[in-house]
Formats: sequence, structure tokens, C-alpha cells
Amino acid sequence: GHSDLILGAVCTDSDEWAEKLRFQVKSTGASPGPMDCFLTLRGTKTLHLRMEQHCSNARRLAQMLNAHETVGHVRYPGLPSHPGHALAQKQMSDYGGMISFELADDDMDKALTILDEVNVFTLAESLGGVESLIEHPASMTHASIPAEERQKIGLTDSLIRLSVGVESFDDLRDDLDHALAQV
Repeated sequence: GHSDLILGAVCTDSDEWAEKLRFQVKSTGASPGPMDCFLTLRGTKTLHLRMEQHCSNARRLAQMLNAHETVGHVRYPGLPSHPGHALAQKQMSDYGGMISFELADDDMDKALTILDEVNVFTLAESLGGVESLIEHPASMTHASIPAEERQKIGLTDSLIRLSVGVESFDDLRDDLDHALAQV
């Protein structure tokens, strides 16, 4: 949540796999160090508050983008139009902070203009921190995939991915509004 730690857990209901995992942990020393434990404990103290703001900001931005004239499609499980919305309602207490959207005319140059015009969102390929991030898969994370292949898997030229943080909603909204107005 603070972009300073990578930690995880492996869970299984298989005794056989549990024993294999236990052996692996013992033989490789795959346990967190004291600083990692401190950072984890520190982060859990504000996790609930951060998640509330994270989800609230994303939900409101998704609704704004969904109604915006230059936006063609918004992917966010909190929107009723999302194909996984019903499942998300059953499985999630809220819908998270990841949003992706495409421009109505699917123009890559316009998508890149949006990335240049934002000031609150930071251009980066990471996700899940307290800061809001923006990225363009076609020119960043998936740039090595030929356009035809990207299109087949739903990664259009104008697709933009947002990892929404905990900043002021008004600041985030105004930042995206300004950037979208430039295209």
C-alpha cells in the first residue's frame, strides 16, 4: 500500500503441498526480515482507511469516465455494464481501485496526449500504492506485442489504465477532466 514492500502468502488445502512448501521455506529461508515485518505491521494500521478512499475515488472516477463524451468504454467491476459486475458484487466488499478506459475514436496519439497532460496522476507501470498512477499498455507494458495481437486480446491503441490512489477526489477528477479536454 505504500509501495515499499513486496510480501505474500501461499495457501493450500493439500497436506502434500503444504509439506512441500514447508520444506521449501525451511531450506531457502523464505521468511520476511525484521524491516519487512515492521513495514507490514505499519501498513495494516491504515489499510482500512486507505482502501475506503482508494475504492471511493475509483468508483467516482469510473462513473465520471463512463459519462464522458470522449470515452468509448470503461472497464471497472463496480459499473453495472462490466461483464463481471454480478460476480464482483458476490465476491467483493468493494470494487478496488483499478480502472481502464478507451477513447471513443481509439486514437493512440490522443491517448498519449492524456498521459502528457495529467499532473496529479504519475506515469508508471506499477499499481496499488497510495499515489494515483496512469499508464498506456500499447506503448508501455505491452509495446512488444504486435498491434494485431494486442487488438485480439482487447488491448486497443487508446486503452489507458489507472491505478487510483487516495488523493483528493476533486484533484483527480479535475486532472482527468483537464487531460480529456485536450483531446
